[in-house]
Amino acid sequence: MAERRTRPTPTANTKKHTWRRATRPPAAPPPESTQPHPEPREAAPRPAAGSVVEAALYRDGVRVATPGTLANTFRELRDAPDGMAWIGLARPTEAELLSLAEEFDLHELALEDAMEAHQRPKLERYGETLFVVLRAARYLDAPEEVEFGELHVFVGPDFVITVRHGAAPDLSAVRRRMEDSPDLLKLGPEAVLYAILDAVVDGYAPVVSGVQNDIDEIETEVFRGDPEVSRRIYELSREMVEFQRATRPLVSMLHALMAGFAKYGTDEELQRYLRDVADHVTHTSERVDGFRQALADILTVNATLVTQQQNAEMRALAEAGFEQNEEIKKISSWAAILFAPTLVGTIYGMNFDHMPELHWVYGYPFAILLMAVVCSSLYVIFKKRDWL
Repeated sequence: MAERRTRPTPTANTKKHTWRRATRPPAAPPPESTQPHPEPREAAPRPAAGSVVEAALYRDGVRVATPGTLANTFRELRDAPDGMAWIGLARPTEAELLSLAEEFDLHELALEDAMEAHQRPKLERYGETLFVVLRAARYLDAPEEVEFGELHVFVGPDFVITVRHGAAPDLSAVRRRMEDSPDLLKLGPEAVLYAILDAVVDGYAPVVSGVQNDIDEIETEVFRGDPEVSRRIYELSREMVEFQRATRPLVSMLHALMAGFAKYGTDEELQRYLRDVADHVTHTSERVDGFRQALADILTVNATLVTQQQNAEMRALAEAGFEQNEEIKKISSWAAILFAPTLVGTIYGMNFDHMPELHWVYGYPFAILLMAVVCSSLYVIFKKRDWL
């Protein structure tokens, strides 16, 4: 990660930079002049807590307040110079985000990303604030599908703001875990960021297990000749593309974050925890790459098996047609053999008085002999041609 993307550990001089601006008394008004005064600009309205999942203030790793609204959170945080705010939002309104941006001096580009969502995992630094985008995933057993959620995290000198788009991840469990570990929580916003990253990455493990089970089932269905397996392979391949987009950028992002933690002297234990998360992400990313390759191979095998099955069906149809042709040959041959005596008998049965050989004494034996010769000749010809 470039130097601008890392967040230095707050010093005694800069740690309260944001809140000193917020609590600084207003400057003395300028002397009156003869020029007309411009109309005062209305202050941004403070939104209700409709999208606030939970907001809490911490001091030395212990929760000291649980404000009910964002406005109360802002006010109590100003009164706690050594505290840290952790605000969790789920699908917030634009008014809520604008209120947060005004209070914490959030950059407009990061705010725009948080409003629109549909971002790829990334890590950006805006002044003293880190903006982190994560893609969480969870496996749904009933439909056998992978559901993806999006999480935006603002990490400042003394605040952490999470903006969740989707059902995953469950950050309430992360908050409980951190509150049960005050020694870790008192390390500040960096520790909260680590815990969130760890929860998102840990959430990938059940997804990997579910996808592995799906691939095993698909392999069985492929060799069993299930006609619906191609559709299932395609749908799972699309999910793996999405999964790969969620995990692959996270690898480089975590390595950049580790470099920043080391550069600015973040707690050594926290650095070790983050390295462990990076190892898990790398392993997950490799598994996802393997899944995509396995699905591509399975699709190729399925296409080959389908082609072989179609060839076998075509061969069976051809053999059936050949057998029918043989039967038709036999029927046609016997029909031709029987047609010769029928023709002779028909001619000499026309009962005309003036017909050649009609009163010939050898006429009847000659007709019988002619029928026998013609039938025998046809039989020999058809037999040589394997029609009989």
